[in-house]
Amino acid sequence: MPTLEDLKGYAERATGLQRPGKQKAMELAQLRKPQTFRFRDDGLIPNHPRWPLVIYRRAVNLDERHDPAAVMEDLFEANGWGDSWRDGIYTYVHYHSQIHEVLGVARGKGRVRFGGKTGRIFTLKAGDIVILPAGTGHQCLSADDDFLVVGAYPPKGTYDECTTLEDRPGAFNMIPKVPPPRSDPVYGIGGALAKLWKKAR
Repeated sequence: MPTLEDLKGYAERATGLQRPGKQKAMELAQLRKPQTFRFRDDGLIPNHPRWPLVIYRRAVNLDERHDPAAVMEDLFEANGWGDSWRDGIYTYVHYHSQIHEVLGVARGKGRVRFGGKTGRIFTLKAGDIVILPAGTGHQCLSADDDFLVVGAYPPKGTYDECTTLEDRPGAFNMIPKVPPPRSDPVYGIGGALAKLWKKAR
């Protein structure tokens, strides 16, 4: 069932109101140095064997003229990442074995653990963007009432949700086979993601 944010997004797409459009959304992106983090297999969450999690802090200028969720959606779409959604982050640990994911914080603040029980906890704020290679565990530990995240995916890959030990055998086989995206979801073809993930092969 669609949420209020989903309905808002549908209305914005139909009318164009409060949406920046792809070109303007790219102009609202601010060049930031990527932070990278690698996580080991914790017994439940495999994480990616080679590629790091990437965080861009305050990567988007969220002004009052545009809906911040629409800014994130248009920015990701401009750079080839689609199937976007608006919501929070699940409060249970999970990962995707067949696709990479980008999470952009549109509103509020949340404490999110990446990498599973032996991973790290980060406080994410509006404007922050996190890129998760396939296999990366993530779960929200706490959040403001208005915490809103926009998620999206590269064109290659299939969405799945892994949470149990039974998921591991298939996940180990699939995760290394998910191809790197052609484009950084924030900065496009020339963004840091391709170099970071290529270096880590």
